Amino acid sequence: MTRLRLGVNIDHVATIRNARGGAHPDPVRAAHAAARAGADGITAHLREDRRHITDADIARLMGEIDLPLNLEMAATEEMLTIALRHRPHAACIVPEKREERTTEGGLDAAGQFEALKRFVGELGGAGIRVSLFIEPSDRQVDAALRLQAPVVEFHTGSYADADGEDRTNELKRVTDAAALAAKNGIEPHAGHGLTYDNVVPVAAIPQLAELNIGHFLIGEAIFTGIDASVIRMRELMDAAR
Repeated sequence: MTRLRLGVNIDHVATIRNARGGAHPDPVRAAHAAARAGADGITAHLREDRRHITDADIARLMGEIDLPLNLEMAATEEMLTIALRHRPHAACIVPEKREERTTEGGLDAAGQFEALKRFVGELGGAGIRVSLFIEPSDRQVDAALRLQAPVVEFHTGSYADADGEDRTNELKRVTDAAALAAKNGIEPHAGHGLTYDNVVPVAAIPQLAELNIGHFLIGEAIFTGIDASVIRMRELMDAAR
């Protein structure tokens, strides 16, 4: 079975910095620490309201880290312009509501098909690997296929929040959707709500190529440091394979 990649989301290092203002803690320093600990990529979500990651952070990440940058972005003209200017390795299109604390669910790629078509085309045409952050469902995978998106990232929040039989059912949804995506030539990723306690069943899904994890790792880093939190997650993911 192929090695499962780990993308570390550093948004909430910037959240802590912005709560006080100034330059500390530095999310770019966090990215370097994650890289040393075994991360395969860095993820950063540039939101419309700049509540955590800022434009300057994106510019520094592009210039100062060696790992691929996955830019999470809403499908807006502003974000398209920024992505085309920086040309990160990947751009993951996510839903975004100003009032939400975090991304609350997957993008409705099926319902927003016509609106998304140009974004996927322009980003891909610039050499940026496009990913769609979607719910694990046949309908959304089919929309991603028709949009010619090379990657999908399945929202695992429902799995992470569920217990018992409900969690088993949610895991099956992710498993089935990953198999469907891979069967149709789309590389499946997953993320949201993953922790040491729930990551192994997801990491064991053979078709998944990458997990993107942020909030939990940054939270654990308060107690153990980023290096230790990433190393532990990397160990669990490797053991699952």
